[in-house]
Amino acid sequence: MKKLVARIALVFLVAIMALPTVEAQCPMCKMGAESNLKNGGTAGNGLNTGILYMLAMPYLLVATIGFVWYKNRKKESELPDA
Repeated sequence: MKKLVARIALVFLVAIMALPTVEAQCPMCKMGAESNLKNGGTAGNGLNTGILYMLAMPYLLVATIGFVWYKNRKKESELPDA
């Protein structure tokens, strides 16, 4: 089992390293954020924070559902058989 997890982690890391650099914003949003930052504004920072927030939400939801499922499954296995 540990070898399988190690192999999966290795494949994941290699896949991440093989990806080209990607932009986090569409060209119009990027241009608007850059011009705002040049003029002394902070809209670009808020836009980047919002993007990261939206990126994290699905992972947090899946992790929460998995944790609740694991706890419920653990409780069921501890119950004595009738």
